[in-house]
Amino acid sequence: MTSINDSIKQWIRPEIRAVQAYHVPDATGMIKLDAMENPYTWPAAMREAWQQALGMTDVNRYPDPAATALSERLKQTLDVPKGMAVVLGNGSDEIIQMLAMAVAAPGRAVMAPEPGFVMYRLIANLVAMDYIGVPLKRDFSLDMPAMLAAIEVQQPALIFLAYPNNPTGNLFSEQDVRAILDAADGLVIVDEAYHAFADHSFMGELGNYPNLLVMRTLSKLGLAGLRLGILAGPAAWLAEIDKVRLPYNINVLTQVSADFALQHAEVFAEQTAAIRADRTRLISALEGLAVLDVFPSAANFILFRVPEGRGGEIFDKLKQSGILIKNLSANGGLLSDCLRVTVGKPEENRAFIESLTAAL
Repeated sequence: MTSINDSIKQWIRPEIRAVQAYHVPDATGMIKLDAMENPYTWPAAMREAWQQALGMTDVNRYPDPAATALSERLKQTLDVPKGMAVVLGNGSDEIIQMLAMAVAAPGRAVMAPEPGFVMYRLIANLVAMDYIGVPLKRDFSLDMPAMLAAIEVQQPALIFLAYPNNPTGNLFSEQDVRAILDAADGLVIVDEAYHAFADHSFMGELGNYPNLLVMRTLSKLGLAGLRLGILAGPAAWLAEIDKVRLPYNINVLTQVSADFALQHAEVFAEQTAAIRADRTRLISALEGLAVLDVFPSAANFILFRVPEGRGGEIFDKLKQSGILIKNLSANGGLLSDCLRVTVGKPEENRAFIESLTAAL
């Protein structure tokens, strides 16, 4: 009889065996500042009205497979240009997967700057596409000669540009993004997961570039638990992407909840404004700790570098004090000794600064 290990080697693809599953650390009992979530819940009256809406929702039938009402609400709320279409996913992760599945073929590649969102590389590997990571410059800006040379040589089917970038928090130059759109034959996906905290977007450019798609998520806005991602772009492209979307991927409770939430956009606008103001205060507090290198952020998180060789130590000390942030130092390269903290509530930010000061 064949052993389980031998059977796994026989049947599981080598590229699957080689990757590590995405790990989410347990944050029970901790101040959770590691996942770029909105720390604020809904007002009591809004929560009660939402529960009433859910109470009138039947779950014995399959949901609208196209999430038609929600899609129209999203087009209006996100200012999707007239004539453009949207496809929805179970978080932006599923949209990245749909894009990769739609174009995957032997010898085709996915390209993204690095450091960047880990799911670009992971999903490329899962669908057996090559992944080309182009290193950013020391200031985390795009290395345009390297990007343009890689595009010319590799001819990637997909280029992902996180705008602002995760985990660095900075916005790439608009001129550089336009140059990439002009140079690429394949699709360029501008990933605007953190759009709510930035002042720039390429949504209005849809239709001006034949290869531009814009990706958004409601997770960072305050709906992380719903897992809802949005891809916007020309209908002809999205009709092809939609063919690899699994039926009924957006369940009825998510459709009702997201549509309800978007009718109360002013609540999330107030929360976003508070987070942006607290981001400014948190950056100032971090800059007050002279031993840190603090990087500019247009997102709801801040990347900073601690003294050489102390990344893991300081992360562990913070965790022992009940504060969970993200340790990126193990990635090496530009992220050596770098930690990333999500902007939390004011009292959470104060607790973080106090613990970090003690850890230093």
